[in-house]
Amino acid sequence: MPIDVNAALSAEPTLREAAWTERDVILYHLGLGAGTNSMDSAELRWAYEKDLQVVPTFAMVAGQGVSAGPARPVSMNLPGIDIDLRKILHGGQSLTVHAPIPAAGSATISSRVADVWDKGKAAVIVLEQSARGADGSPLWTSAMQIWARGEGGFGGDSGPESAASAPERAADQVVVTPTGTAQALVYRLSGDMNPLHADPAFAKMAGFDRPILHGLASYGVVCKAVVDGVLAGDPTRVQSFSVRFAGSLYPGETIETSVWRDGDTLTLLATCPERDGQPVLTHATMEVR
Repeated sequence: MPIDVNAALSAEPTLREAAWTERDVILYHLGLGAGTNSMDSAELRWAYEKDLQVVPTFAMVAGQGVSAGPARPVSMNLPGIDIDLRKILHGGQSLTVHAPIPAAGSATISSRVADVWDKGKAAVIVLEQSARGADGSPLWTSAMQIWARGEGGFGGDSGPESAASAPERAADQVVVTPTGTAQALVYRLSGDMNPLHADPAFAKMAGFDRPILHGLASYGVVCKAVVDGVLAGDPTRVQSFSVRFAGSLYPGETIETSVWRDGDTLTLLATCPERDGQPVLTHATMEVR
């Protein structure tokens, strides 16, 4: 059986050490489109080491950027899981921030399979990562939902119900974020060197007209857009951010993020206006402080 649920869930967590510098953070932010207006002091807070702030979604790439050395190939070497990488899809992502992420620092990151859900035609593997700083205090916890096509039907738990979709009423705020045509080429330097995001021939073989932007880049772009446009530029107000990846985006297209407020909970929907509002991120919520 490609997925041994008991073996996956009972395995000891794996540990790795991660370190990053201000250059890693700045490069990540440039991959999100920061610094387009270099005369804007608000943008320089993301792209210049003086008073450098950190978009919380940097946690997704911490320890994988230019300071980490040569890029390592994508691997699904997880206990109890032996599946074809061509069958997997990054379906969703969540992040909980326990403390502000420093612009330069280190962490011990613990990884484990937290859940395996049976969706019938697919299995969903929930890969959880927890980071602790050099002093042992918690920094963040993330959970990646990996859809494995053709691996369901084993009689397991189907998982929780999907989060509520966007309200039917008009959004309280809409934030529009253009992306650059070279943005995927910059973002991939933060760790994900998949040729799907750089090689036109490879992208065509995968069924796309041209290379697409990374899903986690869209995740970061929307987080930054909400921090800038809704949270007065204060990234420490983000407590958690959860999304489902719903569609691809080509570099150079626009992300339009609709925001509905309900106390400290923001419901988000990110779409691409150039393609008649095609969803990019759905079932998205952000808890704020």
